Amino acid sequence: MSYISRTLDISLPAGQSAFLWGPRKTGKSTYLKKRFPDSLVYDFLKTDLRFEFIKRPSLLREELLSQSDTVLKEPIILDEVQKVPQILDEVHWLIENKGLSFIMCGSSARKLKKSHANLLGGRAWRFELFPFTSHEIGTVDLLRCLNHGMIPVHYLQNNYKRSLKGYVNDYLKEEVFDEALTRDVPAFSRFFEAVGYTHGQLVNYSNIARDCGVTAKTVKEYYNILVDTLVGILIKPFKKREGRQIIIKAPRFYFFDVGTAGILTQREILETRGELFGRAFEHFILMELLAHRSYTEKDYPIRFWRTKSGLEVDFVLGDGDIAVEVKGTERAGSKDLTGLNAFIEEYSPEKAITVTCERARRVSGKIDVIPWRLFLDELWSGHII
Repeated sequence: MSYISRTLDISLPAGQSAFLWGPRKTGKSTYLKKRFPDSLVYDFLKTDLRFEFIKRPSLLREELLSQSDTVLKEPIILDEVQKVPQILDEVHWLIENKGLSFIMCGSSARKLKKSHANLLGGRAWRFELFPFTSHEIGTVDLLRCLNHGMIPVHYLQNNYKRSLKGYVNDYLKEEVFDEALTRDVPAFSRFFEAVGYTHGQLVNYSNIARDCGVTAKTVKEYYNILVDTLVGILIKPFKKREGRQIIIKAPRFYFFDVGTAGILTQREILETRGELFGRAFEHFILMELLAHRSYTEKDYPIRFWRTKSGLEVDFVLGDGDIAVEVKGTERAGSKDLTGLNAFIEEYSPEKAITVTCERARRVSGKIDVIPWRLFLDELWSGHII
């Protein structure tokens, strides 16, 4: 299986350390081996190594101080660092007293925060690795992306369903359950199932709480666990000023990968049309936006806009500068543009874009209707934001 180059660029000045976060199987370990081939690696996924360092974190200091200056010029990689939180005190000492550089890699910072681990007080930059993007894979097979998802091993496999099901059942649920620290596992299981069916929709904490038999406060904490473990993201509503009756409290939740969401919602998309395709297509565009803002370090807010009467815009970027509506149709009609036109009337964004499956680019009033391939090309080449 050939290696596909990643857009993420971890370039560290001498003595600078970093955290690299990302969901399991997004390719963090492979990326670091390719990017830093001469680095010393401690892989705490290995049980014997993990237990050894849990018992005696000072072993890291003792081993590293025995290494040559040539070896220590490269950043030391600590893979799955959240499994040995106590080791970060040793990392702190080695950074401060020996000027060493570390890259600490993992799938969740939540365990480190919960254990009150030393997060190095700003001494380490933060990076995040996402699933594949269109920019990385080049020629995009849209249906393959939506069904397989963009986690590297799943995207590249032909027999992807077994791998995806195993990933969801054996890793995601286990990882999230472990983080939940809850005695009510059945309630959390019901919540996880409910999240699949409400994926991409407005989150109603009270309704989900009633279905799961817990409080709304508990449901909010469950969602925070999903966000902290990088399993998903909450997209907040946009409101710049008083105007129409805008929904300002309820967020939308999306899983970090479109294929993972497909397994949880038990969907299979066979053609580029219909409601299921439209929802997955919207999710796919969001994944591209999330990766783009991180890799380019632009860090622009991504929110949505919706009125109580049902007018909406899928994604509002920045401070309302760019409005993006995603329509899984080969011809966006006037009805498809109603929400975007209402947003233009209210906020006058610099750019108003509808991303579609149309053949060619066109302009409808103040709206730029762009085929999705062209939109992604312009996004990654810096012409959108």
